[in-house]
Amino acid sequence: MRVNLKSTAMQVGIVLIVYALPLFLPGGLRAWPAGWLFLGLWFGFWLVMPIWSYLHNPALFQERMRVGAADQKGWDRIFPLLINLTLFAWLLTISFDVWRWHWSHVPLWLQIAGGFLLLCSFALFFLTFRENSFLSPLVRLQTERGQTVISTGPYTFVRHPMYAAMGLVVISVPLLLGACYGTLVGLIFMLVLARRAVLEERTLRQELPGYAA
Repeated sequence: MRVNLKSTAMQVGIVLIVYALPLFLPGGLRAWPAGWLFLGLWFGFWLVMPIWSYLHNPALFQERMRVGAADQKGWDRIFPLLINLTLFAWLLTISFDVWRWHWSHVPLWLQIAGGFLLLCSFALFFLTFRENSFLSPLVRLQTERGQTVISTGPYTFVRHPMYAAMGLVVISVPLLLGACYGTLVGLIFMLVLARRAVLEERTLRQELPGYAA
């Protein structure tokens, strides 16, 4: 299988900018155990997942590496930018809370609980990847791959488990990093995801055979 190195490098670069820069911009690269722990866990997981999909589900790997497609819904082209901007603002708010504003006072046990919730989100992400070979970063109907309705695994309980896992992330990360006020900006991020989920749901109901049932 041919790997698009340019696309892969672009995605890794975007992740680095969106996650690492806002976390350490306000306080610099100082000793921040929780910050480095989060980055290690997050990058570790999202480096392992492409390797896992490459080895076990190459078609999923290729789909996840897409940065655009001719059949991507026009309204969906703006969402990657909105999602990355709100993620950047969310992490920047958390970092300012910790290093400049000192608004939050999160006890250690709550930070540990946040770390545990983050690991739970990883478990849900993995189950979603394992169950859905059509899990695309783009809203499009994958007719060339014969896309079908997925109703097993986490899809038994929720139609969009990927978004549900991101909800756990928005709750867990501010706790882990000791900045509860970051949850407020995280709610803006979730509103962006919720709007995309509604439009995606409408598309699937209209275009994917058997989905509405």
